[in-house]
Amino acid sequence: MTSTGFAKSEAFTRDDRGGTLGAAPPYHRTTMAARPSMQDRYDALVEEMKREYGLRVRRWRTSMTGCAWIVRYHNGRESRLLEAPYPRGPMSAAIFLHEVGHHAIGFRTFSPRCLEEYHAWRWSLDAMRQRGLNVTAAVERRMAESLHYAVGKAKRRGLKVVPGELRPFEHITRRPAKRRPAPMPARAPSAPAAPAPASLAARVLKSAVRQLWLFGAPPGR
Repeated sequence: MTSTGFAKSEAFTRDDRGGTLGAAPPYHRTTMAARPSMQDRYDALVEEMKREYGLRVRRWRTSMTGCAWIVRYHNGRESRLLEAPYPRGPMSAAIFLHEVGHHAIGFRTFSPRCLEEYHAWRWSLDAMRQRGLNVTAAVERRMAESLHYAVGKAKRRGLKVVPGELRPFEHITRRPAKRRPAPMPARAPSAPAAPAPASLAARVLKSAVRQLWLFGAPPGR
């Protein structure tokens, strides 16, 4: 068998008189390399980040949240850990890369803490664009809402001056939280069904029994 999967054989073309006109050209099947799917690209992204920054994923989360931290041991060894959703679309990829961004830019490189969040988000979106991954409006909205929350948290903890990079996110209109539909009211217990009317034979029998009880058996019986 050839590499194309067809048996290699000699083929000839004959004219109407039975003469041989010549060998037919060999059959060639053109094969196209399969393009990687989006999930293949996300899988490659995960392996690239783990390899480049020496990361270990402690747990893949099912929610669109994440965290990143470093564990340092007495012998000087350190583990770079993170938790994030596995990249399967733009949002989960952005959150995963945001947590990678904390390791890439370095913890406590920027102060206050909300400024570090800003640079981790910028690193995440830049990494997506550099690799041709789609940065949707929902991803940018998530970044804005996350930074708005980070600024508010820092101000509640005593931050007096908001860094210039974060001022556009200080006052934004957040989307209202989704409300669960109200539960259906419980159905009122139904009244007991009225007893079915007795048949004529049952009424006659009941009347005869009552007469026997009141007056005794009739004479002659």
